[in-house]
Amino acid sequence: MEMQEKQEIMLFALNSNLELAQKIADNLGVKLCDASVKHFSDGEIQININESVRGRDVFVIQSISDPVNENFMEVMIMIDALRRASAGTINVVIPYYGYARSDRKARSREPITAKLLANFIQMAGADRVVAMDLHAGQLQGFFNIPVDHLLAIFVQAQYFGDLGLKKDVVVVAPDHNGVKGARNLAQLLKAPIAIVDKRGTERIAEPTEAHVIGDVKGHNCIVYDDMIDTGGKMVDAAKALKAAGAADIYACATHPIFSGNAVEELKVSPYKEVVVTDTIEVPEEKQFSQLKVLSVAPTIAKAISLINSNKSVDSLFQKHEI
Repeated sequence: MEMQEKQEIMLFALNSNLELAQKIADNLGVKLCDASVKHFSDGEIQININESVRGRDVFVIQSISDPVNENFMEVMIMIDALRRASAGTINVVIPYYGYARSDRKARSREPITAKLLANFIQMAGADRVVAMDLHAGQLQGFFNIPVDHLLAIFVQAQYFGDLGLKKDVVVVAPDHNGVKGARNLAQLLKAPIAIVDKRGTERIAEPTEAHVIGDVKGHNCIVYDDMIDTGGKMVDAAKALKAAGAADIYACATHPIFSGNAVEELKVSPYKEVVVTDTIEVPEEKQFSQLKVLSVAPTIAKAISLINSNKSVDSLFQKHEI
């Protein structure tokens, strides 16, 4: 019996990040497949898949970003449509996994919404999830299907290495929760780390004083976190570093959520550059002069190619010289 030839990847893009989806398709050398996503005036969503997916290896690209609930419903409806159309495997590529911060009960009677989303994705019929820089790595355990957790840190480290900062740089965690990520970037850059330690009263109205733990005086600093949401934590860190005598200060994060007044705060902050990736599309009105967007499309495309070929994605996690 002759072995069946490997089929071409079928790549579908929903509405949250069409630019990234097109870059992934370009890296793979395939076209985005034909599907239409319609939003009715009452908020309901209709998806039509305009070509056969029967028995095919399908990848759907959708960040669960603002508008979070709308984008999540798009991917749920798409999974259902693909399952009913007899797709062979349904692989959901989620560059940014919304609700990831709701991964535990911080107080009584709270939901664990990140787990709820995982349940929905599986019940809809997904066979695999590919995600980028989950807020907590433990989210992989919320699924009973394979999860490939990709990292942007190699792209980020390469960028800063190419800037020539490697010889005189300190990687800074903006709080104690960010130490692990800062340490990983510091290892790639062979740099020391520092921590911004915030101390204050439990009363929200009270100002919180930030102290820098580590030697940053006269050094270039990279403040690293997985996301920038309102930007308050990153801006406070930059101010503390500047007060401690740091030289040039860079912000580095994977997911540019940029909610509230984040852009306005970052514009007037001490940051020389704010380096993010394209897991979330930054609209034109939120772009500013210090913003630098790195693409994770080559990393995601490589993962898709390996998965489609039934090969291990371990090669994407091998540390390399910067």
